[in-house]
Amino acid sequence: MTSGLLTQVMIAERYGLRLSMDQLAELLGVAKKTLYNQVSAGSCPVPTYVDQGKRWCDYRDAAAHFDRLRLQAA
Repeated sequence: MTSGLLTQVMIAERYGLRLSMDQLAELLGVAKKTLYNQVSAGSCPVPTYVDQGKRWCDYRDAAAHFDRLRLQAA
């Protein structure tokens, strides 16, 4: 499933093309420690990756997550 372009634009304008764990935690409304626990447990709702020793999230994956939530709520 691809996310809506508007959702992608909104996230990219605010956070850039990839989000740090601090930014992703803010976007998801959870504490950074909670987010790291979810990543470790394999239950993070948004895919993340490691690049040069830091964990990131692609803005398109974050947008897709929110689009899925919107569809589930409908």
